[in-house]
Amino acid sequence: MDTTFWEEADRHLIRYGGSFTPRVIERASGAYVYDRAGTPILDFTSGQMSAILGHAHPDIVATVSNAVASLDHLYSGMLSAPVVDLATRLTATLPPALSKMLLLTTGAEANEAAIKMAKLATGRYEIVSFDRSWHGMTQGAASATFSAGRRGYGPPAPGNLALPAPNAYRSPFRSADGSHDWETELAYGFALVDQQSSGSLAACLVEPILSSGGIIDLPPGYLRRLREMCDERGMLLILDEAQTGLGRTGAMYAFERDGVAPDLLTLSKTLGAGLPVAAVVTTAEIEQVCHERGFLFYTTHVSDPLAASVALTVLDVIEREGLVERAARLGERLSGRLLELRDRYEVVGDVRGRGLLQGIELVKDKVSREPADALGQAVTSACLDRGLHMNIVQLPGMGGIFRIAPPLTIGEDELDEGLDILEASLKAVAG
Repeated sequence: MDTTFWEEADRHLIRYGGSFTPRVIERASGAYVYDRAGTPILDFTSGQMSAILGHAHPDIVATVSNAVASLDHLYSGMLSAPVVDLATRLTATLPPALSKMLLLTTGAEANEAAIKMAKLATGRYEIVSFDRSWHGMTQGAASATFSAGRRGYGPPAPGNLALPAPNAYRSPFRSADGSHDWETELAYGFALVDQQSSGSLAACLVEPILSSGGIIDLPPGYLRRLREMCDERGMLLILDEAQTGLGRTGAMYAFERDGVAPDLLTLSKTLGAGLPVAAVVTTAEIEQVCHERGFLFYTTHVSDPLAASVALTVLDVIEREGLVERAARLGERLSGRLLELRDRYEVVGDVRGRGLLQGIELVKDKVSREPADALGQAVTSACLDRGLHMNIVQLPGMGGIFRIAPPLTIGEDELDEGLDILEASLKAVAG
């Protein structure tokens, strides 16, 4: 049966990046997905880094069932109570200035809207993002994405400029003691931006932790200095918290660690806990200017009541079950285990991240830090054989980085089980 399945998939599906995991998934529940043979596979990726409540959470199931039966989709010019309720609830979790919400469906769409608002509000068009960024696959978001997918599609949107991602493990910017000199790196990056700019800098769009870029956590203090540099140039700061928002890092929002608020915040993945929900949140001042200048983002699924109902349920569960605090506590447990792997295995070069969004970088050895692409693929396969689904990012000049992002609801025993499988797989492949 599976042979026929893969033949049909090969015959009829457009391939959209990478290869498929060689299992046909039948269902998912909690922290596990199950293949056709009923084999449980522990999901250390929360689906696509999204299902923070695990799969088939009963509250989400009930919400979707009720909404589909009563109020799921409306004409885009109509409003329903769930949308206004969500705007009230969501903005209450944020700094007071961030008081206006636009409800959408995907992360790329949210970033498109934020980019358009930044351009309209400033009257400028240049967008700065990291050289390891991933903000989406639609035109504006893809133009601000530098980690992949830039070649072969013609010119990206004009005015997209790259800033070096502050990768402490591999950055050439070093202090005299060998530590990462991110201040000089950031100053150097913006000097290049200033040199390339046509004088129309509109916004800087960044993730507090670059996930697809290899779990690169911005150093403490970096975001505050970035905020200052944006202000000096009259730029807006857009934070993409698709993966870091809603408790994933052990704080409700990753930017809270640095005490810096953005001008625009984009949320997606975690806001829908695995379902397509996204939002842009901004200030009343920016919203007013955009409105006066004719801001248009009229889409088929803008302000859908189903999306709002799901997001409200996600907020309810996070608060009721104390998932922000839980992510912080389990994150410490995860960090401890990963650091043990780093100390024990020559091929584990680095551990980084926060809360339940962490990564390990595999290398050929700790001295050379050479990328170990084949090793990463072998460990990924060995993990799957043992019942653990892992995702590895492989970018030029970097080793294979495992992105570990289990549901915030994962049991402590399940977290330990997954880490035991990861270690057993490392030992089997690398010795």
